[in-house]
Amino acid sequence: MNKVSSTDHVEKHRAELKEAFDALINDLQQARDIIDSPDCFAPAATSRVLAEGYRYLAGFIHHGVERAFFEDPDFPAFRNALSIFNKSTIDNPDAIYFYAPIDGRKHYRGQGRLEDCRHWCGEARSGRGATAPQYMIFEVSTGPLSGDTGDLRELTPGFRTGVGTLESSRLQVGEYGELELLLGPEKPAGYTGNFICTRKPPPSGDPEGGDRYAQYVSGRQLFYDWEREEPVALTITSLDEVGHHPPALTPERAADQLRRMGSIIHGQMRLWLHFYDVVLNCNGTHENTRGSPYFMPVNSYNQPNAASSDTGGGMSTNIYAGGLFDLAEEEALYIEARYHGDPVYVSAHLGNLWGESPDYANHQSSLNLHQMYMGEDGVQRWVVAHRDPGVQNWLDTTVLPRGYLSHRWAYPVLPDKADWPTITARKIRFDEIHAQFPPDMPLLTAEERGAAIAVRQLHVPRRYRVF
Repeated sequence: MNKVSSTDHVEKHRAELKEAFDALINDLQQARDIIDSPDCFAPAATSRVLAEGYRYLAGFIHHGVERAFFEDPDFPAFRNALSIFNKSTIDNPDAIYFYAPIDGRKHYRGQGRLEDCRHWCGEARSGRGATAPQYMIFEVSTGPLSGDTGDLRELTPGFRTGVGTLESSRLQVGEYGELELLLGPEKPAGYTGNFICTRKPPPSGDPEGGDRYAQYVSGRQLFYDWEREEPVALTITSLDEVGHHPPALTPERAADQLRRMGSIIHGQMRLWLHFYDVVLNCNGTHENTRGSPYFMPVNSYNQPNAASSDTGGGMSTNIYAGGLFDLAEEEALYIEARYHGDPVYVSAHLGNLWGESPDYANHQSSLNLHQMYMGEDGVQRWVVAHRDPGVQNWLDTTVLPRGYLSHRWAYPVLPDKADWPTITARKIRFDEIHAQFPPDMPLLTAEERGAAIAVRQLHVPRRYRVF
């Protein structure tokens, strides 16, 4: 009798797991169909766009495996939200995007060890040796992660809530570079170190709604000097589960994880293309409200705007500007940006029509303020072109005829809106490039450009090493 019962049990689980796997395959097929679906606002097909679309999908599959099978708030680990293996959302080539699931009702300790980080406090860097990244920020928020639902309604106010932040200028670091960060619904009595509260009172409009608790801690490490700045290896531990272990995997949980994996992949593929079209109007198919900061104009930039996890993503200390480039072989885009105050991070970079950054390890498709030459007048000047014009401040399209423009300024505290940066762009002929720049713009030989690329080729694998 027991033997028969056990066999029946196995067959029941076999059927359940097969059904869940079939659901995963169905979601994967629907995600694949998005690649060529005008109804889902897929980019106009070219041979390269299609190839990049399938790679884009594969990136979400990579992301979905980690999310579905290894995301546990009781036994968390920091993982890459975006990386060279899964690019999306017009990702920043200077950034490590990291996240970990948490339960805001519980208590956590994050730890790491930093190289020289005196620049976080406004001091001069040492003249030699490794340093910490230019900037780092931790943010906690309610969930789910942006894009999971596949529905633009998740971007409405109140769906997701930022709960707290802590950025590098306010981080306390030990004498030997030790970093400790506690997270929990209340600060431990007598604790004076780094702390982020994971509980937020109910909104004023719904005082009886109850406290809201964070479901994720996320953040960014932003790099300037790709030769010297070293990534920070971060760990996170649930203090409520120290010394315990998770339960063994069950067929029921594995089936749920398979279904969730498919849902994440399909949702991410669907939402971001809808976001680019419906919210940002990247395809220019919707009537634009005059002065809207969200419209992505062609060969120009929109009005700089702030974003956060409350509105679909974005670092809460960032100001963003974006647009599209659309350039023929002998055309280029000349750009100038001006800003007030003292941002801790500034960058310019490109993206393909899926929102993937181009290959920034082997191409100069991004420039930050350390890599960019800045004249004495404080104006950022750079050019986007399909081939090397010989000026230092060149963004390589990697021969993409059309793609995204993106610019970021990060501030410890956002300035008044009247002091936000400005940015302009205009299309020019390739042979006009040199005439646009002041005489002090450095000209690079092929060998010098190769040396700059070599720095990238060493940094990127180091940033994403796994041992």
